[in-house]
Amino acid sequence: MGKGLFITFEGVDGCGKTTQINLLSEYLKERGYEVLLTREPGSKGLGEKLREILLNYDGEVSDRCESFLFLADRAQHIDIIVNPAVNTGKIVLCDRHTDSTVAYQGYGRGLNIDTINHLNSLATNGKKPDLTFIFDIDTKTSMQRVGKNQDRMESAGIEFQTRVRNGYLEIAKQEPERVKVIDSTKSIEEIHKNVIDIIKNYIN
Repeated sequence: MGKGLFITFEGVDGCGKTTQINLLSEYLKERGYEVLLTREPGSKGLGEKLREILLNYDGEVSDRCESFLFLADRAQHIDIIVNPAVNTGKIVLCDRHTDSTVAYQGYGRGLNIDTINHLNSLATNGKKPDLTFIFDIDTKTSMQRVGKNQDRMESAGIEFQTRVRNGYLEIAKQEPERVKVIDSTKSIEEIHKNVIDIIKNYIN
């Protein structure tokens, strides 16, 4: 049994992280690693119900309520899905995690970042990813990629999305050992190569 790892994929909507998480999953599986693909919000079970509320509820949702719903999903996800998988040697690849809450609800919505960090720590019982990729792209391009079919978060506006992007870059400055920024304006193949070059330092 190899060492389990918890790796998260972050970035503004349309940055291409979902494509890259799938490519990395295939790369690792081809080399014999056990891989679990998951996401926040919306991991299997309760998380799927919470995701539907968070992304598609058409009524008013307060900023604090939005944050607590994400945190509830996170606590369930870490305890029921992530930790058991990592403890049995699997490599868990997660589409969004704690940094999304800091970037979107903290930098984007303007909630107190220290408070969010504290709540994130409570929700995860202090667990942090072993590695986080942030796929960086300018806001205009990200919105073009998303197109007109937008969920509640994607439709928050370009100024909001710009604050989120800047928040991600600030997170990377604060935790350079854990967080790696990748230029997501490059081709899918180039981005995948950048991911592989980094991941090789973390796997046996």
